[in-house]
Formats: sequence, C-alpha cells, structure tokens
Amino acid sequence: MTASKRFVNRELSWISFNQRVLMEAARDSNPLLERAKFLSIVSSNLDEFFMVRVGKLERKIDAGLEVFDPAGLSPMQQVRAIRGSIKRQVEGQYALYNDLLPMLRQNGLHILTAHGLSDAQRSWLSGCFDTQIMPVLTPRTINPSHPFPLLAAKRIYIAVMLQSDKGGLPQISLVPVPASLKRFILLPMSEGKARGVMLEDVITMHLSRLFPYMVPIAFMPFRITRNTDFVIDIENTDSLIEEMRKNIKRRSYGKIVRMEIPKKHNVQLLKRLQAALEADNRILQEVDGPLDLRFMMRELARLPGFEALLYPLYKPATDPRLAAKESIFRTIRGGDLFFHHPYDSFDPVLRFVREAADDPHVLAIKQTLYRISSRSALVPSLARAAQNGKQVTVLVEVRARFDEENNINWCQTLEKAGCHVLYGVPKWKTHSKITLIVRREFDGLRQYVHIGTGNYNDVTARQYTDMGILTCDKQIGEDAGAFFNIITGYSYTFPMQDLIASPYALRNEFVTRLQREAEHASQGLPAQVRWKMNALSDPQMIEAIYAACEAGVKVQLLVRGICCLRLMHCENLAVHSIVGRFLEHSRIYIFENAGNPEVFLSSADMMQRNLDKRVELTGPVKDAAIARRIINIFDRQWADNRQSWQLRDDGQYERIENDLPPCDIQEDFIRETRAAIDTLVPTAL
Repeated sequence: MTASKRFVNRELSWISFNQRVLMEAARDSNPLLERAKFLSIVSSNLDEFFMVRVGKLERKIDAGLEVFDPAGLSPMQQVRAIRGSIKRQVEGQYALYNDLLPMLRQNGLHILTAHGLSDAQRSWLSGCFDTQIMPVLTPRTINPSHPFPLLAAKRIYIAVMLQSDKGGLPQISLVPVPASLKRFILLPMSEGKARGVMLEDVITMHLSRLFPYMVPIAFMPFRITRNTDFVIDIENTDSLIEEMRKNIKRRSYGKIVRMEIPKKHNVQLLKRLQAALEADNRILQEVDGPLDLRFMMRELARLPGFEALLYPLYKPATDPRLAAKESIFRTIRGGDLFFHHPYDSFDPVLRFVREAADDPHVLAIKQTLYRISSRSALVPSLARAAQNGKQVTVLVEVRARFDEENNINWCQTLEKAGCHVLYGVPKWKTHSKITLIVRREFDGLRQYVHIGTGNYNDVTARQYTDMGILTCDKQIGEDAGAFFNIITGYSYTFPMQDLIASPYALRNEFVTRLQREAEHASQGLPAQVRWKMNALSDPQMIEAIYAACEAGVKVQLLVRGICCLRLMHCENLAVHSIVGRFLEHSRIYIFENAGNPEVFLSSADMMQRNLDKRVELTGPVKDAAIARRIINIFDRQWADNRQSWQLRDDGQYERIENDLPPCDIQEDFIRETRAAIDTLVPTAL
C-alpha cells in the first residue's frame, strides 16, 4: 500500500482540526460571544501555523530540499495544498463573522463602520482622534530618501496612496496601527450597550489630518506573517540564552509567508505594496471584514454587561482531604491525590510548592517549567525556598516557542534568588511536567512527586483539561530523582523502573505493550488500547497501531488535533476528537493487559518530536482507585455525542450525533463539580 493511503499529511490534518474549531463558531448552542471567541482562536491558530509550519516548508523549498513527508508529499505540494485549504477556511471564517454581526447587534453590541455613524458619533470620534490617537501615530513616507522600512509581523499597517498638491506621481506612506491602543474604540453609550469602531477605521477616517498638503487617494489596511522557524545549533548551555535572544530578533526579518488584505482594495496600491515587500500573489489572503479577529476574544468578550453571552462561570472543586488543617505532605502520605483540571482546582499544586518553600523539613525542590504565566504564582515560592536555604533546582525551557522571552526573564529572577537554574537540555527541548520535593521525616528522607500532563501555568490550568497526581510512592520518588540527574547532565545513566522518559525509552515501551496486546488478542484474552492525546503523527507508532488492530486489538483513540492515521476500513479502530469549551490537553494511555489495565499519564503526544527529540516523562497510575477513575473519564469522553467528531474512512471528520441520551462531557463534569461543591458547602439561608 502506498504512503498516501497509509498516512494523512500532518499539515492538512491540522487544518482539519482548525476547521473543527471553526465549526464551534457556527453552533447555535454555544453562547454568542463564545462563538466569537472561537473565531478568534481560529485566527490565533492560523498565525502560529503560518509562522512555524508553513515557514518550515518555505525554508525547505528555498533550500531546494525535495524531501517527502510520510504521506508522500513534497514541500511544494504541501504548501500548495495548505494555501488552497486555508483560503477556503478563512472565507468560511469571515462568512461566520458577518453572520454573527446582526446577532451581536440584537444583543446590544454594535461593531460600526464609518458609513454607519451618525453626525454626533463622527464628532466624538474626531475629538478622540485628535487627543487620544493622533499623538501616538507615526506615519512613514516611502521615497528614495526614505526606503521601505522593515515591518513587524502580526501588526496591522495602513498603506496610503497620497497625491501632493504640487502634482507628480502619487507616493506611498505607511501608518502603523498602534498595538498600545484598544483595537475596538467604544463610543459614548447607555449602560449595558456597546457601540464601537475599529481603530484602523477611525484612523482612515482622519487621514487628511495626518498628511497636510497631501490628498489621500487610496488606502488599505494589511498585515503580514513572517517565518519564525529558524534552525538553531546549540552545542552547550552556555550559548543557549544568547542564541535564543538572537533567534527572537530573527523573527523581525523572517521571510513573509502570508499577507492579509481586505477583500475590497485598491489594485494599484496593492501592486506597489507587493513590489516593495516582494510578496507574490500566492501568499495573499483576502478577508471580508477586519484583519486579525483576535480582538473579539481580547476585547469584545471582556466588555462588562454581556456576561449572558458567555459560558456561565464555574468554580473548580478541591479534594475534601485537602480541607484538613494539616500539612499537605501528611495528606499525601494518606494516599495519592488525583487532579482533573480545570474541574479540579490547580491551587493544591501551587500549595504543594508554597508549603515546601516554608517547611523547615524540606531540603530540596526540583521542578521542570515549560510555559510559565506572566504572573506566575510558582516562581515567588521557588525564589523564597532558595532564600530559605533550600536546594532549589529549576529547569526552565527557554526554547518553548513564543514563550522564550518570558521564560528567560523568569530564569533571571530565579537565579537572583539563589536557585540553580538550567536553561534546558542542550540537544532536546524538555517538555516534561514534574516536581520533586525531598523532605526529612522521622523515618528518613522521603520524596514527594507531582507528575502531570500540562504545564505549571495557573492561567492555562483554567482553560485546558489536564491531569496530575501527587504521590510519595517510594519507587516513583527514586525515579524522579534519577530523572533530574539525567536532565542535569548525566545522560541516561540512571535507570528508572516506573517512570518512562523519552527520547530514551518511551517509544520502545509503548510499541512493546502494543505487541503484548496483539499477543493477548491472539490468545483470546482481553485486548484493548485506549489513548487520549493532542496529536498522533509518528509513522512507526501508527504502524504499531495498525498491526495491533489487524491482530484483533480494539483501539480507541481520542485525538484532539493532528491525526495522520487512516482507518483503512479496520473495524477494530476508531478515532474521536473533542472540541469544546476547554482545550483537551491531557495525555492518557491505557493498555488492557489481559484484564489487568495499565494506566499512564504523560507529557508526550505520539509525535516523532515527542518520542525522539524531546525530554518527556510518562508515569504509571499505581493507585487502583485513581486508575479506575481515569478509565471512567476516558470512557465517558468517548461517549460524548455533543462536542465530539468521528474520523471517517475517507479521512474526513463528522459530528457524532446519535439517539443516545445527550452527553456533553465537559458540561457534565462542570455540573458534577458544582454538585460536589454544594454538598460540601451548605447553601446560606
């Protein structure tokens, strides 16, 4: 069988995922502003996709590399297919945007254009422009003495064609739309209503004030996206920070891989702009509305008075055992603690480190950090621990894409506090999620471990579904110590018994377990695989799944995003994808093991980079009750018939709709969380 029939192209599979996100904006059952937020997420996803994935392919094309992906496509073939698919996707995105506008108006939120303003509104905007906007603007005229400037990526510019009152050829000027100002300019209004105009529209309404003695004869907002995928060669950690700082600067002048323009534009102005930017027609993306719809999430969804157009707020639950007035370490000694975020609060994880920082019996804290929030609650605890004389070792991955600068700043904060900071393992990114705390107790030293599927980020912990376990299991504690020795420079010289690390062992361990399931199936023993992950693209792992299915193993895969596997009419194989209110981010790997299930939580997806090029960590769930709970969660997610999609034999996805009782699993978990809280906290009379 040819490669094209065994594997789906990774990039086209991602576009299919983004289409599923887009379809959430079309769902009448979603609150109106949540639908608008999904449009924003699609835009944000596309930005990163062009900057990284398309950028990488364009770099290969420019280098003349004729390498084929597992689906048998060359870089040029992939780029052509990508651009055609995304063009159609963006057209659908803006069709939905324009469909939402009248519904937003009916609910009191008006996005006005210059043509729809009253005289009073124009007068107010005129004063606003003079006092609040014009002082921030810096137009750039383009002529032989003022060459075309280097334009920043993901910023909106207004190109203006100007005719001098002295005659001559029209010249071009660029007006950067200030990122420091609100994108949506609110007009004076009555309480509970919102009327506003896009910032770029306010600027274009008053161009004549920016260019005295010139006549604006055409204008066009535009936005470019640059390639940010640069190859870096890190030979040792001493050069890592400097190399990353250089890499961040390179993003300012990376190749332009996309240029967004309004559907209605001046052709002559566009041609002159394209010539200056060296942007050919193939990278153009016309949009029927405002450029960059991220403003809908960043600004519209945060306007006061429109809470009814959003998902109802919810409060995460906390394990009742943690309500006891005792040390969290004593609570952990009473049995492992399991967290299913965001339904379970992330605060116990913060408390774990916070208490360790002040506990006189704690000797050492070791932690890996991948994406840290800008106002991290963890960093102050780690800094305080070091100041309190504890041995604090923190690996901060400064190559976490688009969080590099933030992570570098946190590294400096931690170092100043006396922490031993590692900037990453030179050869690979460290993507593992683990914390180890060493504590002196009456019977000797004890290791306490948190291992999870998601980042130590208190912001995303409210938006992503993830899982984590707090344990003081002796073997896991010893393995955690070995793992930190590995990443601090001792390579794979500290063998681990329970924890599985990649790129050292994960691939082999999972392929071996798949083969074991196949053997069990051939013997008539219970054989099943249930995996939940963000992406499945590794060809070797996919082939191992195919082999297991052919041997009679039932395989259920919950894959949120990229899935390069084809069903190939295999009755034992099924793939679902849940797209809903929260980003499904947890990685669960369950092997039936002849009726004695093995359950693992992991930081790793089944992608080549996670298996071969990243330091990941996978841990067994040793507590039987927690393992049963995780299996139950998986099975309930599999039964979702409101937010789930099913992969078809033709490679397309369709919504799962059946006659079974409605199951919106994310909303069900929220309702159960509320019920659990209500039973613990009596309603006030």
